[in-house]
Amino acid sequence: MQNRRDFLKTAAFAALGSGMVINNVFAGESTPALFNINKSGVNAKMKLRFFPYELKLRHVFTVATYSRTTTPDVQVEIEYDGITGYGEASMPPYLQKELGTMESVLAFLKKVQDVIGQFPDPFQLEDILAYIDKLSPGDAAAKAAVDIALHDLVGKLLQAPWYRIWGLDKEKAPSTTFTIGIDTPDVVREKTKECAEQFNILKVKLGRDNDKEMIETIRSVTDLPIAVDANQGWTDKHYALDMINWLKEKDIVMIEQPMPKTQLDDIAWVTQQSPLPIFADESLQRLSDVAGLKGAFHGINIKLMKCTGMREGWKMVTLARALGMKVMVGCMTETSCACSAAAQFSPAVDFADLDGNLLIANDRFKGMEVVKGKITLPDLPGIGVVKL
Repeated sequence: MQNRRDFLKTAAFAALGSGMVINNVFAGESTPALFNINKSGVNAKMKLRFFPYELKLRHVFTVATYSRTTTPDVQVEIEYDGITGYGEASMPPYLQKELGTMESVLAFLKKVQDVIGQFPDPFQLEDILAYIDKLSPGDAAAKAAVDIALHDLVGKLLQAPWYRIWGLDKEKAPSTTFTIGIDTPDVVREKTKECAEQFNILKVKLGRDNDKEMIETIRSVTDLPIAVDANQGWTDKHYALDMINWLKEKDIVMIEQPMPKTQLDDIAWVTQQSPLPIFADESLQRLSDVAGLKGAFHGINIKLMKCTGMREGWKMVTLARALGMKVMVGCMTETSCACSAAAQFSPAVDFADLDGNLLIANDRFKGMEVVKGKITLPDLPGIGVVKL
């Protein structure tokens, strides 16, 4: 039988997982006694630190519209009474309008730095993150960095990983796709040979004039399942549907964002006739977008940098399931910090594309790992990372 202390701790997990304010759980017993908060016996305050950190890619990364070798990034730390939570903001250049620039992220984090000490209790995630969200209408990546660091801090205070707080079984985490960028047939063939030995499902970027060549080249090497991301590259709905039917014959298992987000009616037409599940990426950013995509897509791809972090990402999972939609979790090029944060709810999704940390050469953390192609969550509190 649980004693009162264990019961209250379990209740706290349930409260956080459901979005309740945790202070309501503790009638008659102090939070410091339960979670060892404020060990020093003084009025601890949260402190935020941040600094730019350029991510260096292992290989040139090419999608339908551009190529790059680096990704701008900002690392964030929130300290409370000697315990530190880690977060990050990744801003791929092609998404600066949605996610922010280096300058805008640093400016936003300075605003948060000035106010975060006013919140006496880091467990008040709803109040803190709702307030931070209202500081500007955009800055999604900067908000995600604060959200991730705060979740990491609270998980460490609870001494539990977030997959447990959310009531998930880490053994149900799926295999992650590994992305093969657009390149010459010889390079694609070599990349595929290398990846086929380590992963259970591949992801291919399409949307140029060599789409069929890309697929045929990969299929000459492996029969592994393939997920396709067209990156809005197909602009005609009839062409898009013809391509999807052809891809079905090549044992492709899903299609991500086949057409431009401005062509929602055309996407809905394709989705209604598609033999493969169609997932929204560029058409989706935050929780408020989900309901409007039902019928236009079979599922959604949740990315923490776009949706402002774990708090909203978990709500998107819940809403999508309530609407009967499939769910995918994705990432940008990121360190193991943000990838491990997203991996915390991976046991609740249908597809995962969490290879961003594998694409960089200067990771600052050790966290979730890919073992025989499968996402493996460590038994560590918070988001499950340690700094290297």
